[in-house]
Amino acid sequence: MDWCHRFLRFCSNTPIENIGALDVQRFLSYLAVERNVAASTQSVALNAVVFLFKQVLERPLEGVEFARSKRTRTLPVVLTRDEAKALLVQMDGMFGLMAGLMYGTGMRLMECARLRVGDVDFGHMSISVRQGKGGKDRIVPLPERYKGQLQVHLSKIAAQHKDDLATGAGSDFLPNALARKYPNAPREWIWQYVFPSARLSKDPKSGLVRRHHVHESSLQRNIKAAAVAAKIPKKVSSHALRHSFATHLLEAGYDIRTVQELLGHADVSQTMVYTHVLNRPGVVPVKSPVDF
Repeated sequence: MDWCHRFLRFCSNTPIENIGALDVQRFLSYLAVERNVAASTQSVALNAVVFLFKQVLERPLEGVEFARSKRTRTLPVVLTRDEAKALLVQMDGMFGLMAGLMYGTGMRLMECARLRVGDVDFGHMSISVRQGKGGKDRIVPLPERYKGQLQVHLSKIAAQHKDDLATGAGSDFLPNALARKYPNAPREWIWQYVFPSARLSKDPKSGLVRRHHVHESSLQRNIKAAAVAAKIPKKVSSHALRHSFATHLLEAGYDIRTVQELLGHADVSQTMVYTHVLNRPGVVPVKSPVDF
């Protein structure tokens, strides 16, 4: 919506019924040439304007040519093992457990937030990540270090769920197809979120009062605060835990294909970026000439 508003302000001297592909080309070229925005930002702007024309103005765009922003290759922020330990020491409770699991499994932020009870398998010491990026499922190892803490956490959540059921608010959100196929499933324990919100809220679509999963921004704030407290001189985000997971596995000698599967990457080239972080793009680590 914001990008649609920006585009319309850019074309403020042109009647809306006369706005067309040439205006879109000028706007996107302006973003790339004069505003020097990132390629991803320009892409978001394009998608927003395409939506505006197709869904609002009902005049689908065709044949738009424009100057494209150059995509830059950036290396991921990776913590050392000592930095990862120092970060996790500064966190406790549910957010400490979430951060520990993200570092210990390589889960993305939303994959961790949306984790359900039935996805945790203590018997096989594994976690099933459902509908990850690209709609793919995968299995990651459950860290032994967090097994006991996770079991204690789930016992507390089970008691909370029991109380919610008693007040008529123990129904969880499920995708429409699943909710229709299994009408009783939203109230079952295995479908509850492992990391639920502290508050009940009203579902805007169904009108039901439910306990959604914890908001991802809360975890992000806690991780950043922990990084400041640990005095880590890096731009630490939740994704840095995933980057560190992959890098530390490669450092430990694990095969890059194994790391690819654990991360859920569609192509090994995505995983190869971590070899550059390791300063090992080839088989032999690269040593600076001044250290010979």
